[in-house]
Amino acid sequence: MRPGPAPDAAPGADRAADASADPRPRTTTRDPEELTRRLSAWLAAHLPGARATGATVPASNGMSSETLLFDIDHPAAPLPEPAPGGVPTSCALRLAADPAAYTIFPRYDMPRQYRTMRLVADRTDLPVPRAFWLEEDPTHLGASFFVMARAAGRVPPDVMPYTYEGSWLHDASDAERDRLEAASVSVLARLHDQVPLEDAQFLATPGTGDPLRRHVDAQHAYYTWVVDGLPRSPLIERGFAWLADHWPDDPGDTVLTWGDARIGNIVYDGFEPAAILDWEMAALGPRELDLGWMIYLHRFFQDLTRSGGQHGLPDLLRRDRVEDRYAALTGHPPRAMEFHTLYAALRHAIVMLRVAYRQVHFGEVPVPDDPDGLILHRDTLEAMLAGRYW
Repeated sequence: MRPGPAPDAAPGADRAADASADPRPRTTTRDPEELTRRLSAWLAAHLPGARATGATVPASNGMSSETLLFDIDHPAAPLPEPAPGGVPTSCALRLAADPAAYTIFPRYDMPRQYRTMRLVADRTDLPVPRAFWLEEDPTHLGASFFVMARAAGRVPPDVMPYTYEGSWLHDASDAERDRLEAASVSVLARLHDQVPLEDAQFLATPGTGDPLRRHVDAQHAYYTWVVDGLPRSPLIERGFAWLADHWPDDPGDTVLTWGDARIGNIVYDGFEPAAILDWEMAALGPRELDLGWMIYLHRFFQDLTRSGGQHGLPDLLRRDRVEDRYAALTGHPPRAMEFHTLYAALRHAIVMLRVAYRQVHFGEVPVPDDPDGLILHRDTLEAMLAGRYW
């Protein structure tokens, strides 16, 4: 069954509204000034005479990895479009999370992400930022990292979510948002259709069974790691049981999936994608992994917005329209989308539980009596499991 616009009373509302007012949890334990100094030393060794200027840490820095924005001032800097006179190159450095800082994921494979970006840039027409250097030696900055070009443009914000009044996307016209949606679904269609599967085998998830089975098994292993020595989540465990009971008869084609396929990971020039970011969750699997994630992550923000008393953007990234757009572009009508949207919500719940336990670790919140209360979209997941969400 295909959905219409978001319901008037979004599931999960009052808890999510309260949580949205909480301070953001800490995202780093590193000193930005020390990081910049060490980066400058590394850069000088790779480009004699070069210097890093204007280094900043973005306010939206994540917890799974860290980003440092800076310019390279050097006449031979690797500009995407070489300019005369040593014009500074705008760059972004992606640094694996500090392994001593209660990381969100058990392992952050920077070479894998770097290789994925190079592959997608080489084999598709998608605007993936040019990756300049990969440094696997952790002695320089405390972890592996890579340097890539920084794209100009704007990103739909997570805080406050782009669904809230006042964001540039909320203030856009219906026609402009429709243009952005069409272009964003096209990103998935082109990625899935253009990358040769044989070139992406390094992204195959270890294990047995088809790629979907391996993907879910890996997520279950991740959940087990998250709750090691901590209260388990009955809701998440019910979610895995639901998946087992509703497994698709045919998992579909295997493609390279982006993994974190959402508009908050796209830099837009106007309403067209200018850069596709955050490839750390890329994997082989069915097309619907990305479609379910894109649809669900928007609904997460939309539900959060409705819980705060605002209308949000109920017509953006509607499930029926995303499915129709994707089918028209690829000739592959999405299948088992109830399964894949719930799986997306479940995956998100595991990450949120880890983030919450990280806050417990740093003394930012107390140890909960009910671990399921740490999941902002608890009511959404409950409704999905009961078959009353869409």
